Amino acid sequence: MLTIVDNAVYVDGKRTANPDDLASTFEIMRDRHGMAWIGLYRPGVDEINSVAVEFGLHRLVVEDAIAAHQRPKLERYDDQLFVVLRPARYIDETEKVEFGELHVFLGSDFVITIRHAESPELATVRTRLEENPDLLKLGTEAVLYAILDQIVDEYQPVVEGLQNDIDEIEDQLFSRDPSVSRRIYTLSREVTEFQRAAAPLVSMIESLKRGEDKYDVDLELQRNLRDVLDHCVHIAERVDSFRVNLQNALQVNATLVGQQQNEEMRAMTQVSLDQSEQTKKISSWGAILFAPSLVAAIYGMNFEDMPELKWHLGYPLAITLMVLCSSGLYLVFKRQKWL
Repeated sequence: MLTIVDNAVYVDGKRTANPDDLASTFEIMRDRHGMAWIGLYRPGVDEINSVAVEFGLHRLVVEDAIAAHQRPKLERYDDQLFVVLRPARYIDETEKVEFGELHVFLGSDFVITIRHAESPELATVRTRLEENPDLLKLGTEAVLYAILDQIVDEYQPVVEGLQNDIDEIEDQLFSRDPSVSRRIYTLSREVTEFQRAAAPLVSMIESLKRGEDKYDVDLELQRNLRDVLDHCVHIAERVDSFRVNLQNALQVNATLVGQQQNEEMRAMTQVSLDQSEQTKKISSWGAILFAPSLVAAIYGMNFEDMPELKWHLGYPLAITLMVLCSSGLYLVFKRQKWL
């Protein structure tokens, strides 16, 4: 069963039929000399082939549609136009950008849209056009314009969301948040992906404008396309500035990380120096205390053949020797600035 979201035939900008199947759509469209607009959501290979057979889509177009994951592009095959667009939306809960893919097939009297994601809101596009029959009766080019306009409008919240993320990163940089490096890298990937989606629209719309005279595009529709082009150029410039800002943020982050590492190294060096000074003091006092201990240990052996044991000046001599040794060592260490 085809995943048809909406299927209608329009005559002079007004919906005149809601066929139940593609065969009926094709017959009604031919009988009433109207325009068919069929919206599909994530169809399978067999479903795409069914649409291709019914409306005579070019085989290369069908191959691209089946392969999916196409880059944004606009290609013309005889009297058919194949457009690949990459809609995007910003998810506030996760602060992520979600990208989709939309294929648009245009013939002289039919439009087929294949949506592979939740965006863009094509129901909104259809409703807006149905409320403006004068625009819708301009044909398939009007539908393509409205789709482009919707996608560009949906890009604006993405731009604002990315701008907010970049502002938050700038705050994180100087608060020394350790997670900022990963966030910069993730956001850089999103900005690059968004640029790949949005930037090609400029050349695509310019290509459409170059064919306005050849395909006799209505003047009002030309003005509308020019307005969409202006918005595309503005968004492309904003995205370019985002990439520059993120590159600067990476450089600033690298500088701050280097400064932090230098500060940590200086702190570690200072601690080592302090520990070295403490070790010197401890070693000095240990040597000073060792000298009298050595003298006391020798005289404490109490061997009978030691003449000093029975000498009445032996005790004062030992004490004097201890004081002299300790004082001498103290003066030496003091001169060496160990104490």
